Amino acid sequence: MQKTFAKAEELTEHIREYINARIDAIKLQVAEKVSALLANLIAGLVVAFVFLFFLILLSISLSILIGQWIGQMWLGFLIVAALYLLFGIIVWKARGRLIRMPIMNAIIHQLFRNDEKDQQ
Repeated sequence: MQKTFAKAEELTEHIREYINARIDAIKLQVAEKVSALLANLIAGLVVAFVFLFFLILLSISLSILIGQWIGQMWLGFLIVAALYLLFGIIVWKARGRLIRMPIMNAIIHQLFRNDEKDQQ
């Protein structure tokens, strides 16, 4: 009876060690996925920031060019602003398809990318 009890205690201890090892492995997987996701997010924000500066300078140049063609500088800026307003309305109407779904798909792909490699 003592032998059986000792075996049961040993088995219980092994189960605890296994559970703790699995918890640690899951924590590491979550940390890896979150850090990869954050790294991609930060890289994307840096690229978006640089692109935003490019777009601002391009818009100013285009506004000045249109203003010189028309002869009224303020009208060139107004035309470019109207183009941005039109673009903004189009993006707002299609925000689910153009913004929301691609971002969700990219996040899901990033989170489950390593799982696909592990299964192969």
